Order: sequence, then C-alpha cells, then structure tokens
Amino acid sequence: MGTLSELLALARQRASDLNLPYEGALTPAEAYQVWQLAPGAKLVDVRTRAEWDWVGRVPGAVEIEWLTWPGSQPNPAFLNQLRQAVDPEALVMFLCRSGGRSDAASKAAVGAGYSNCYNILEGFEGDKDAKGQRNHIGGWRHAGLPWQQG
Repeated sequence: MGTLSELLALARQRASDLNLPYEGALTPAEAYQVWQLAPGAKLVDVRTRAEWDWVGRVPGAVEIEWLTWPGSQPNPAFLNQLRQAVDPEALVMFLCRSGGRSDAASKAAVGAGYSNCYNILEGFEGDKDAKGQRNHIGGWRHAGLPWQQG
C-alpha cells in the first residue's frame, strides 16, 4: 500500500501517458486505498440501477446512473445529481462495469468544474475473458474489494 501522494502521482502519470483530460486513472485496488486515505473522497458508481440491483453494489458509493435503465439513454440529470451529491472540490473517483462509462463521466465532471476527477480502470466487473465472461480479469470484485449483492 502506497501513501496517498504516491497513489495520486501514479494515477496522474497514467492520465498523462494516456492523454486523459481528467486528473488521473486508478486501478480498483489503488482507488480503494485512496478512498480510505483521502478525507472527503467520493466514489461515484455510474452503472445502471439494474447493475446495482442484480450485479452488486459498492458499500458507501454514491450511485448516479450515467445511462438510464431501461433503455441505455444518457441520463440528462447526471450533472445535477452529481452536484447535489458531491462537492466540486472533492476528490471524485468514477466507477462503472469496465471503465468506459466512468471515463465519460469523468470527462463530463471536469467540463462541469470538478477539477479532481479520477477514472477507476477495469471497473466493477473487469474485462471479458476468452469465454466472454467478466469477473475473471481485473475489476473491483476480482480484486477482492468490498461489495455486496444488490
């Protein structure tokens, strides 16, 4: 386990290497450490209500859909809901299934004035394996981090 400043420096370097417009990119294990070490840090889970209910939840996470369920349409209230739940000055880490929606949410938050945004790489379920299944390669659950059945 690194110090908070070491973890954030690594995340910032990744963002720089990947030319990302937000502050940094963290692995699930790093994000969990940052969440424990940084006072006021928020983890925002941007998966759908169906994913929270059927796949699992991260205890203590702020839940705001990026895409609505059903229909997978962009949530028009996302930024308003974010503003209501999370201080723009807070360190904010975004989580989705595999890192794509959370990347988009991180970018949107930066555009809305959140300056301390991080994407959680691999997401909650990680990438698909050779059989097309998740939860075997990367991800929050595979890393053994806290979660509960919806």
